[in-house]
Amino acid sequence: MSCRGIRGATSVDANDASAIMAATRELLERIVTANGLAVEELASVIFTVTSDLDAAYPARAAREMGWVSTPLLCMQDMAVEDSLSRCIRVLLHWNTDRPPDEIRHVYLGTARALRPDLVEEEET
Repeated sequence: MSCRGIRGATSVDANDASAIMAATRELLERIVTANGLAVEELASVIFTVTSDLDAAYPARAAREMGWVSTPLLCMQDMAVEDSLSRCIRVLLHWNTDRPPDEIRHVYLGTARALRPDLVEEEET
């Protein structure tokens, strides 16, 4: 079994706790569905938010979804000129036998601009 990374990102319209939580839940649900993964197969999850988001920890959404045994970490990105604003990113470390070309990364909202090559039709 290998540990594979699943990337994802989404955006919110405002630095609002409920918006951050809802967007994070949607992103995680889409990643789980797209990959058919079980939460107990996750080794860890790292969340980052852009410097303009500080109203809520995205990891709280994962905990509220029942991800209680998964190690979670939240970090804030550096403030870089011309970077995407109000963006939540996630990197899931997944214990799986699935090969890398079968991993489905999920990008939603304006965060699709980060990796348009990975955006699938149903994610638009």
